[in-house]
Amino acid sequence: MLNLIWLAFFGIAAIASLYQWLWLGNQGIFTQLVQAMFDMSKTSVDIAIGLVGALSLWLGIFKIAEHNGWIEKIATWLSPLFHRLMPEVPANHPAIGSVTMNLSANVLGLDNAATPLGIKAMKDLQSLNPSPDTATNAQILFLVLNTSSVTLFPIFVFVYRAQQGAAIPTDVFLPILLTTSCSSIAGLLAVALVQRINLLHHTFLLYAALAFSILGGLLVYFLSLPATVLGEQSALIANLLIFSFIIGVLFSAYRQKLDAYTLFIEGAKEGFQSAIQLIPYLLAMLVAIAVLRASGSVDLLVSGIASLVRMLGFDPHFVEALPTAIMKPLSGSGARAMMVETMQTHGADSFAGRLASVFQGSTETTFYVLAVYFGAVGIKHSRHAIPCALVADVTSMVSGIVIATVFFG
Repeated sequence: MLNLIWLAFFGIAAIASLYQWLWLGNQGIFTQLVQAMFDMSKTSVDIAIGLVGALSLWLGIFKIAEHNGWIEKIATWLSPLFHRLMPEVPANHPAIGSVTMNLSANVLGLDNAATPLGIKAMKDLQSLNPSPDTATNAQILFLVLNTSSVTLFPIFVFVYRAQQGAAIPTDVFLPILLTTSCSSIAGLLAVALVQRINLLHHTFLLYAALAFSILGGLLVYFLSLPATVLGEQSALIANLLIFSFIIGVLFSAYRQKLDAYTLFIEGAKEGFQSAIQLIPYLLAMLVAIAVLRASGSVDLLVSGIASLVRMLGFDPHFVEALPTAIMKPLSGSGARAMMVETMQTHGADSFAGRLASVFQGSTETTFYVLAVYFGAVGIKHSRHAIPCALVADVTSMVSGIVIATVFFG
């Protein structure tokens, strides 16, 4: 699957480039393509090197947490749930704890923590993999949950909206939460259908009820806050929780008389090696995405969708925000640039500006996450991971349009 998608990106880019050259007269298109490839080659290495510090930090902390028993305790609490969702993962396996920490970091919007924790979780799951180059069911479920995970605090979206002059930068908070919830449920249902997971089992329903109660309580609390302090409070709580976890791990190690410093160094060394190992996988995927972007394929697709919507007699006002939605699975920075460009062109408080913000805050960069997480453990055959992840992406796009229309249309 990865091979076909990778080749398809280049194939689509080649066709779009020929169209740009022969029909639109763009004589510089091939120069742009080659330049995009070299620029992204450098960026791929920069990204991997940039991960060294964060990855080393978190794998160092996790090494201590494994030895002081915290990861085992987390795994014990969640073992009944993951036994149903990931039956091939043994009860109380360290993977359960690391998966939980990664998903928690995603919910809290802590991108710097989520990526290294996700790599750690994928490595733990890989230790159970009988075919190291092929993704297991558990790894696929974990990946899809990551690409569609609920982000409770989309802080950076609020910051960009404030920079672009939005009257109430946080007015997209509830639409983003509803949209990302729809995409997460769709992703989980897609995986459950393929892997024949019974989501109606009482164990899953109990944990789901607990999770929705916690999220609902947080939602009620934040909606009760003035818009001017919502972003500040959410950032405070998120970072307080993660820092409290670190202090708790270190204090527990001290009480147990563990050599926390040596354990941290041992874990940090693993982080450095993991970051360097990512470079070939990031390079392959990001260069293909850069070529696709530079070829103008996304712009052509958006124009075609707009024409189709008009032919069907519908209002194409949402099409102006589609570049952000289409770019998000391919490139986080590209989608962010599309969102800002949409707000600059149409206004931060326009329907297109708000819808682009909803798209940006409600999904992850599917192919980047796939390249990083599968690349960290050397997986080449992704099986049904990409189709299930794309189901979540498409659901986010459709539900985002509907929800934004209800709130702002």
